[in-house]
Amino acid sequence: MSPWQQRPPNGSAAGPGPRGNGTGRAAERGSAVSVAIPLTMMLTGVAGNALAMLLVSRSYRAKGSRRKRSFLLCIGSLALTDMLGQLLTSPVVISVYLSGRPWAAMDPSGRLCDFFGFSMTLFGLCPLLIASAMAVERALAIRAPHWYASHISPRATERGLAAIWAAAAAFALLPLAGLGRYALQWPGTWCFISAAGGSAFAAAFAALGLLSLAVTAAGNLATIGALLARCRAGPGSRWGRIATETLLQLLGIMCVLAACWAPLLVTMLRMAWEPAGGRCRGGQGWAPRRECTLPLTAVRLASLNQILDPWVYLLLRRMLLHQCRQAAGAVSRCPSADCGHRDRALSLAQEIRHTGTAV
Repeated sequence: MSPWQQRPPNGSAAGPGPRGNGTGRAAERGSAVSVAIPLTMMLTGVAGNALAMLLVSRSYRAKGSRRKRSFLLCIGSLALTDMLGQLLTSPVVISVYLSGRPWAAMDPSGRLCDFFGFSMTLFGLCPLLIASAMAVERALAIRAPHWYASHISPRATERGLAAIWAAAAAFALLPLAGLGRYALQWPGTWCFISAAGGSAFAAAFAALGLLSLAVTAAGNLATIGALLARCRAGPGSRWGRIATETLLQLLGIMCVLAACWAPLLVTMLRMAWEPAGGRCRGGQGWAPRRECTLPLTAVRLASLNQILDPWVYLLLRRMLLHQCRQAAGAVSRCPSADCGHRDRALSLAQEIRHTGTAV
């Protein structure tokens, strides 16, 4: 059975049982649902992304930052996207929960549900696309530094980011044009893509997300391969340290993205091809079965990525990697001895720093 609750054809989120008279609120929310969860996630996400944007802004204006401005623009855009997603969706969930009223009473026309679903889709797809663009940018900066220096500029990066935003917004607007549908989800405090009964739109969202994850992984693996190859060709103590930091950061990015997004995308793709008719509703309320809680847990994991992004990409780099440096250096394949290639190694290390790969 599909755990995604569909909105009735008339556009209202109303339904039988407690949706109309407000009874059975405990069953409707369940013990796993607490207003502290979205509130804590919103405050933590906004604080982390605001701090990341402040640091990016200071670095962007600093002298000598011209060669890494494209990377800084990507980081700032990712932080802004994550923060806007938190600010536009979390307050709605919190207000619905605190009001003690069913969603239908607050949104009889269904327009708030459509707006919430649009925001979830837009601010879910944009970070995935931006992350994949950043992975490609890093790979080009390392594998083709001369081409990168002559073709990738802040203006080109701005146009690319604008195109990502426009494409994600156009995709998120498709249900409002009749292609797909946004529907109320269990436990009645949020809306997202209806994935029940062979939804092509839900399958397309999941496929785009998984493709973005694959591109991100491929770009980061290409960067890691190039770093290891150059590391063996030109070892040096400073170069080995910088390469180790970069490898740890790229591996962390891939692990966080996969852990946060893969459960939701795979769940949506699976449910999009299930037979129609599955419902996540009991006789007198929204049944808090495992089939109902799985999408809620998956979307919380995806929302957690908005909180972790600034820390993985920027904030914890110096604090965390400074502590891990000695342990990582012991297992690194990069020799610490100088084998006569110190100048070339240090030149490449500075190249990495200038392009922002190790930022």
